[in-house]
Amino acid sequence: MKDLITKQDLEKFEESLMKNLEELLARFLNTNNADDFEWLRTKAIRNLMNISAGTLQNLRITGKLRYRKVMGSYYYSRKDVLSLFQ
Repeated sequence: MKDLITKQDLEKFEESLMKNLEELLARFLNTNNADDFEWLRTKAIRNLMNISAGTLQNLRITGKLRYRKVMGSYYYSRKDVLSLFQ
């Protein structure tokens, strides 16, 4: 007998997967000196520093700014960004 996968099954799986990924990300950030690093997304950094997406991408590509990529989103250390622009 074949087991059929329904749309509802896939939605439950997605919810479970996203919850697990969020927990892993939270643990990762907490175990990597969270007191020293506050991780911000691209939009927050662009608003904070009033820079374009292209400028931020250039800083990332040239290695001038450390980042983490998690599920297609880039995260930057606030400490690194502030020290770069001071």
